[in-house]
Amino acid sequence: MLGQPLYPDPLQVAGEWHADGRGVAIATVIETWGSAPRPVGSHLVIDGQGNFHGSVSGGCVEGAVIAEAADVIASGAARILEFGVADETAWRVGLSCGGRIRIYVERLG
Repeated sequence: MLGQPLYPDPLQVAGEWHADGRGVAIATVIETWGSAPRPVGSHLVIDGQGNFHGSVSGGCVEGAVIAEAADVIASGAARILEFGVADETAWRVGLSCGGRIRIYVERLG
């Protein structure tokens, strides 16, 4: 439809999934330093079956966040995850610069 966003807001999706009776976790970027693919406030929502919508980083970081979200959904205990690579290490693995992100993962409802 004209005027509708191509991709719905992750928080809207989280609400819809929760209303459907799914267990849902919301991951939010709460801090970045250096190179980070997504800004503070970015969201990734994950349901109990491993479906996800949105983005907090990309690649293996999002895979790790999705795995941690399953534990958060099961336990109800929120957690803060931190991922990063130093500038020196970044060059060795073929990246242009280092960076760090912190992500808060919480269960909805």
